[in-house]
Amino acid sequence: MRIEHANITVNNVEASVAFYLQLMGGRVRWEGTNSSGRRAAHIGDDRTYLSLFEAANTSRAPEDYSVTGFNHLGFEVDDLAAYRETLLAMGVEIKGEEDYEPGRRLYFYDPDGIEIELVEY
Repeated sequence: MRIEHANITVNNVEASVAFYLQLMGGRVRWEGTNSSGRRAAHIGDDRTYLSLFEAANTSRAPEDYSVTGFNHLGFEVDDLAAYRETLLAMGVEIKGEEDYEPGRRLYFYDPDGIEIELVEY
């Protein structure tokens, strides 16, 4: 079993597509509207993708590890330092960096306040 996709609700599909493509590369696999008639897009590759649904009402994702729910998305990368430079060039503030077995990690928020973790093993 593997994770095929993660579905996140965002404030602006176009802005999120641009953010994630600049960060991760890949391509737009599909775009259109979801079953609620809101804009949506899938970005990634042939095996794994992010499904982005546009919110009906704009807001910021909550950050609360003390309650049940979604905490963050984690992506494995080959060169954490290169991604750090990409994030800084994009104007993204690094929330934290940790170096412990089995890898080094970097944390930041996407444009909607969703926490993202990059890890290099």
